[in-house]
Amino acid sequence: MIGRQLRIYGRVQGVGFRYGLLCEALRRDLRGWVRNRADGSVEALLLGAAEAVEELVDWSHRGPPGAHVQRVVIEELGVEEIGGWGECDGFDQRPTA
Repeated sequence: MIGRQLRIYGRVQGVGFRYGLLCEALRRDLRGWVRNRADGSVEALLLGAAEAVEELVDWSHRGPPGAHVQRVVIEELGVEEIGGWGECDGFDQRPTA
């Protein structure tokens, strides 16, 4: 299992980015969450098999139709950090932070 925390910048709110990412994560059997940020970005926590996580990271650089991704900041989570997210069951959409 690997973990990645993403911040996605650009035109990523109001275009179905969270819903698209949620669907893609569920399709890949990932755990974690996605939410809008008050600054206009989208933030996501991805936990799961390395190949599936990397596929979703790649998807996040494009997003759904209508999105215009300018940049994605990726933070790799270490084993000790992933252990702290063990309570994540499934993948969900969280309130704006």
